[in-house]
Amino acid sequence: MPTNKQRRVAAQRRLQKQLERRAELARKRRRNLLVVVTVVAVAVVAGAVALFAGIGGDDPDTAAATGTSTSAAPEATAAPATTNADGTVTCTYAPDTSGNPNLTEAGTPPDPAATPASGTVALLMSTDQGEIPLTLDRAKAPCAAASFAYLASQQFFDGSPCHREVNQPTFGVLQCGDPTGTGSGGPTYKFAEEVTPETTYPRGTIAMANSGTPGSTGSQFFLCFVDTQLSPDYTAVGTVDEAGLAVLDTIAAAGNDGSFEPSPGGGAPNLPVTIQTMTVVG
Repeated sequence: MPTNKQRRVAAQRRLQKQLERRAELARKRRRNLLVVVTVVAVAVVAGAVALFAGIGGDDPDTAAATGTSTSAAPEATAAPATTNADGTVTCTYAPDTSGNPNLTEAGTPPDPAATPASGTVALLMSTDQGEIPLTLDRAKAPCAAASFAYLASQQFFDGSPCHREVNQPTFGVLQCGDPTGTGSGGPTYKFAEEVTPETTYPRGTIAMANSGTPGSTGSQFFLCFVDTQLSPDYTAVGTVDEAGLAVLDTIAAAGNDGSFEPSPGGGAPNLPVTIQTMTVVG
């Protein structure tokens, strides 16, 4: 017969083993939870990369969605702008030699070696859904502002559709600026992005699209109708006023056809939008 002391020792051993098993199970649960969280985080990051890479007009997923050739990716070599002694900047508008058949010849902005880097330029984007006044900020993005105003003066945008709309809580944009409406078109030149690590895209921002390759900004732009969470890779060139935002809100409320899902996101707006004229007014 075991003594009381032996029974107590045996009970303590059983209790110790139970506690050890419970601790091991807790460690396994924590390890499994960490694996799940890591997998989900990787999936979210990958989804974000796929989603935001599609801002550029020459993204392969965009081309696939619109039936254009993925060989249209530009060979961008445009150098960043440099500041001159008089406060102007030198912009480089490099020829696009990619062979993209959706490019439209428009020349290049005049006098790029002395581009103004102060003040603003007012544009009126007249669409079949209403007028959207735009203000370009030369101080923030002198090369993009000069290119945008130049293309507007050449009637480059006139008659072009806004080919993509994205309507998500943290990513709401209307993308325009491709005369062909394919999502891969633009002018026959490209230039460098004008961004900083602090560049953000709050509601009302006008930003320039690109293909995801440095120095690949062209004519495509997007108008943010919500505070949009994007990496600072797209030149913020100006702002949309309240009257223009009201027009964008109406377009956004109609949604899109999802033709660019799952990547790069969104689709053609359900309420079709055509830029009738883009006019420099100041």
